[in-house]
Amino acid sequence: MDEALLRSLTPSVLGILVRRGADFAAAEDAVQDALVEAVRAWPADPPRDPKGWLVTVAWRRFLDATRADTARRRREDLVDEEPAPGPTPAVDDTLQLYFLCAHPSLTPASAVALTLRAVGGLTTRQIAQAYLVPEATMAQRISRAKRTVSGVRFDQPGDVATVLRVLYLVFNEGYSGDVDLAAEAIRLTRQLAAAIDHPEVAGLLALMLLHHARRAARTASDGSLVPLADQDRSRWDTGLIAEGVEILQAALARDRLGEFQAQAAIAALHADAPAAEETDWVQIVEWYDELTHLTDSPVVRLNRAVAIGEADGPRAGLAALAELHDSLPRHTAVAAYLHERAGNLTTAAKLYAEAARKAPNLAERDHLTRQAARLNSHRSSTSSP
Repeated sequence: MDEALLRSLTPSVLGILVRRGADFAAAEDAVQDALVEAVRAWPADPPRDPKGWLVTVAWRRFLDATRADTARRRREDLVDEEPAPGPTPAVDDTLQLYFLCAHPSLTPASAVALTLRAVGGLTTRQIAQAYLVPEATMAQRISRAKRTVSGVRFDQPGDVATVLRVLYLVFNEGYSGDVDLAAEAIRLTRQLAAAIDHPEVAGLLALMLLHHARRAARTASDGSLVPLADQDRSRWDTGLIAEGVEILQAALARDRLGEFQAQAAIAALHADAPAAEETDWVQIVEWYDELTHLTDSPVVRLNRAVAIGEADGPRAGLAALAELHDSLPRHTAVAAYLHERAGNLTTAAKLYAEAARKAPNLAERDHLTRQAARLNSHRSSTSSP
């Protein structure tokens, strides 16, 4: 392999793609993909015209990426449509693409990252936040995944667990992040549930429906976040809640508990409470115990600390929180909430302000800033003569 030749041809090939109408960033990605393919293919079958070969392969990569981006944008345009109850007929090949990207040659983590980037349309930054890793680390992971699958035959689809993980992360990004893909994730999960009789597929679908049922109540008219305890429960979609609970009960009856069923059970307990103060926090803690046993996830342990704070008092919650590293995302926000519940208002205000600086999105940052301002205002008013 003549690497010097590849390096010398790269600027020329890039220029040809740009002159053909590709924007520079997309052309650069396409040329890099072509170079990876050249490294794989040329030793066994060197082309007679290396430059022409690179131009042809890079242009095809560019067209494929453009079509994929167009399809993704079309899916995003549908997100304002509420997902209809019941099975969704297969109308495109998006779900199949999820399975193909979850290729057996990739580790589950790499397969998820690649699928989120290539099919889900999420940015590297958004995927890194979902995985709790630096953006540079995730960029390297995605690049390695691309190199691994370059040239392999996609006739061995990936497993259900990996596809479920991708759908879950896409839904979470759509539900609370910068890109609204929640309805699309529900649509695809309905397709999967109609095609596969699997309790965890049902558990994920139930979880999505129960969370999506609260969508209208999650933000105020000014766009600010409304915490679960303060939401107007009359705005929750009772139809989606009933469907989610029915699906969950059928899945749990099969006695093959998985993490998505456990999460859905927690969401169902929240949905079942007529008011926040009537929430069965003791049962929720028990489900978090099950979930911790299934996943040992630090995020699950963080949420469990909140539930313990509600069930057994804020000091018990702070004790559970102390077992977790303070670098965990939203750790500071949880600490602020529990300290406020415990009456430590000065500490809580400082922690809310610190959490606001670390917030992953504007809506959450504004909410935490208002919480800090509220406590500071209360302290000022009570300390005035």
